[in-house]
Amino acid sequence: MVRENGNKKQQKRSKIGVFFLATLVIWGLSVGFELVTNKRRELAPVIYGCLIFQIANWVLRFWVSREPLFVNTSVSLLHSSFASASVVFILFNQWTMKHSLQMFDHEELVRNTWPWAYTALCISCGYFAYDQWDMLNYGLYSGWFPSILAHHLILLLCFTLALYRNITINYLILTLICELHSVFLHVRKVRRMAGIRSAESTIVKVEWILNWLTFVFARVLPHAMILIKLVKDAPKFGNGVELPLALFGMIGMNLLNIGLGIDIWGAYKREKNPPRDQHSD
Repeated sequence: MVRENGNKKQQKRSKIGVFFLATLVIWGLSVGFELVTNKRRELAPVIYGCLIFQIANWVLRFWVSREPLFVNTSVSLLHSSFASASVVFILFNQWTMKHSLQMFDHEELVRNTWPWAYTALCISCGYFAYDQWDMLNYGLYSGWFPSILAHHLILLLCFTLALYRNITINYLILTLICELHSVFLHVRKVRRMAGIRSAESTIVKVEWILNWLTFVFARVLPHAMILIKLVKDAPKFGNGVELPLALFGMIGMNLLNIGLGIDIWGAYKREKNPPRDQHSD
């Protein structure tokens, strides 16, 4: 009976893996078509992003560790650091040029593109494709419908369509401020894999403070505010697909944030109150 249940779970896991792999292949063919057939050279940084993070994966695997989860998390930490730094730079650069909150007006966020924003979004899009492949390749997911794979699929869909049409680029750059929180999520994973698990450690305490602060101020509040602004500015979008796509993406992101918050709280409680038979978990 146990073996039968295990086989059923494995079959479900295999089927969901095939589904997400199929969507990734379709995405790759679509990007290739735009690059080669429609000669959209501005999309080349998407491919560069895939290659950069895959090369980082290979370097870590060769020189540091062959543990798939450690390598994947380390590369994710690299991307989060790059993405959050890019967003801060883009926003700071735009603010120094305009010195006005008009940079967050509807037309500015939807129709215009801040300097470096398009390239930064392309590179992050390439990362999410790489990460989706790496997780599928090494089975770094769980559940009947893994939230992390769903998260990547939503991002690839929204990011790629925006890049194709060169629209809402600035909106999507704002959503990437959440990568500042992702830095501490990945730091926690790497730290635990390195054996630093004591809840009484100063490093761990500081890390959790930064984790919760960035979760609230770099993920929950920005994504909620973006969704509110989309609803408020809905009449300004017209009859195109931009508004439905943006709403779909941000509703999905906010729902995933709720699930993420529950997971983080559970991890926090487990780390503060480890099982008695372990020194720290």
